[in-house]
Amino acid sequence: MERVGCEDRVSAVRKKISDEATLCDLAELFKVFGDGTRAKILCCLEVRDLCVGELAEILGMSVSAVSHQLRVLRSAKLVRGVKEGKEVRYALDDHHVMMIIECGLSHLQERD
Repeated sequence: MERVGCEDRVSAVRKKISDEATLCDLAELFKVFGDGTRAKILCCLEVRDLCVGELAEILGMSVSAVSHQLRVLRSAKLVRGVKEGKEVRYALDDHHVMMIIECGLSHLQERD
């Protein structure tokens, strides 16, 4: 079998894909979404900004467990906290986070 155009296709794809470091960063980002608790927190914050205590109550978890997950989400730049007096109110970092969640949910609904 002749491989006509194969080298051109391979070359074209190599030019279009991101570099190795960027793809590794992307994989790490998706690992953060791979935890059910963090996914729930992100979905809650998609509805509205919330403080740790509110998230803990909604999820039926301890404040310390929610705080731990928020630290992971903050370090991945998926959520941000804004100090309001003694409390910190958490929100999705930007509209891209909401887009990732919505695309994932849409993909899951296609399978039904």
